[in-house]
Amino acid sequence: MASGSRSASVSRRFVGLISDTHGLLRPEALAALRGSRHIVHAGDIGDPAVLEALARIAPVTAVRGNNDTGPWARKLRETEELRIGKMRILVIHDLAQLDLDPAAAGFNVVVAGHSHRPRQELRDGVLYLNPGSAGPRRFKLPIAVARLDLSSRGPAFQLLELQTGQLVR
Repeated sequence: MASGSRSASVSRRFVGLISDTHGLLRPEALAALRGSRHIVHAGDIGDPAVLEALARIAPVTAVRGNNDTGPWARKLRETEELRIGKMRILVIHDLAQLDLDPAAAGFNVVVAGHSHRPRQELRDGVLYLNPGSAGPRRFKLPIAVARLDLSSRGPAFQLLELQTGQLVR
């Protein structure tokens, strides 16, 4: 679990969060993620070209989702650990697959996808985030990406609904 570790040290203050693209990377998602110091893709990528496009904006940490198959996807781990400054971030596609206690393991943030439902929850001092889905619309759920703001006041989650261009949280 979380055996990979990467660091980011550039001066930008937010991490772009995206999930469940299912092979569809909208121009609005790219625009919303510009300026990220790092981008996290929480799985169900659908096409390696999605990761290539995101990497032109910022370094990318991505995990394999349940719909990511084929040789390209086998190179991705099911979990990743990212350290940005003093923040430790655990990335996983499906929270139901989490097999450790993030608080006990020293994580500040857990980023997951899978449900397509944007969500923010604080549990035992750990911020759990789901940026929702940036890919094809599912049911009546928003099409969204998110930003994890790493200002000196502590991490803050901002959800950006792509069809309206508005921050909704």
